[in-house]
Amino acid sequence: MRTFRGGLLIGLAVAVLVAALAITYEFYDTRTLKRTVRRGEVLCGVNKGLPGFSIPDDKGNWTGFDVDFCRAVASAIFDDPNKAKFVPLDASERFKELQSRKVDILSRNSTWSMARELDYDLYFPAVAYYDGEGFMVPRSRNKETSLDLADSKVCVQSGTTTQLNLADYFKANNMKYELVKFDKLEDVVKAYDTGKCDTLTADVSQLYALRLNLSKPGDHMILPDMISKEPLAPVVRQRDDDWMMIVKWTLYAMINAEELGVTSQNIDEALKSKKPEVMRLVGTEGNYGEQLGLTKDWAVRIIRHVGNYGEMYERNIGEKSQLKIPRGMNQLWNAGGVQYAPPMR
Repeated sequence: MRTFRGGLLIGLAVAVLVAALAITYEFYDTRTLKRTVRRGEVLCGVNKGLPGFSIPDDKGNWTGFDVDFCRAVASAIFDDPNKAKFVPLDASERFKELQSRKVDILSRNSTWSMARELDYDLYFPAVAYYDGEGFMVPRSRNKETSLDLADSKVCVQSGTTTQLNLADYFKANNMKYELVKFDKLEDVVKAYDTGKCDTLTADVSQLYALRLNLSKPGDHMILPDMISKEPLAPVVRQRDDDWMMIVKWTLYAMINAEELGVTSQNIDEALKSKKPEVMRLVGTEGNYGEQLGLTKDWAVRIIRHVGNYGEMYERNIGEKSQLKIPRGMNQLWNAGGVQYAPPMR
């Protein structure tokens, strides 16, 4: 009997230990880079279809600002931007899917907020795009600012910071409004386009993209003011510092490259540069790549395949794109904006 009881207690102890280890693995998994290398591709959670940021064509080829950032991460690791695999996710499922390791990184127009870091146990390494919430209205309404929107019927996607900001703004300005909300973005846009609401609110960058999908894009205008801060950033799991550092410095390498004038067109010349800042960027001085767990030329790979930050911006959402969104706050700090990367030294 004692032997049986002893064996039972040992079995229970082992079961408890296994469960504890499973929980620890769930919350303290630090092997994203190793799994990614073993798998041979980076799994990127992206928006299901937002022109300029992430959208597939009829052949399943993805393009966009967020897509290119994922390709930059894949380039840093594999020297191949095609090693990025895209997983379309709804706003309501994106953070849970990252938590459950369905994807390695979210590059999906997600606002960095304190609650999201704390509630979901996630980390936003760096701001890829500085944005703010705004409003789109039919030109026929003759509205000039968001303060003219009292008594509007406002379409919004539920479960987002957009809905929370909307409530705060109208309450703070003692304005009444009717909320028309939907879980899916496509339903929000359809409702606005068919007149079920007379105002559409979203991040301003998103409004530029969504306007392209309306039946008569030219009949609608985006009001000039923003009502919130929306720092859009890639997202990774907490307690995986090696992976977080790669994602963070991929973006910072692209921003520093633009500041230094290093582009996809002159990267070979940059490799011959004797300027200390450029040498550290391209890996001819220092061992920054090795410290990240990558190769010495990790940043060269990014710039050669994807370009610097400015190239990525202009190609997808700037003057060379359909959206033609002004750089605004996303200009470099020395050109009137707030986009700023720590030095590589």
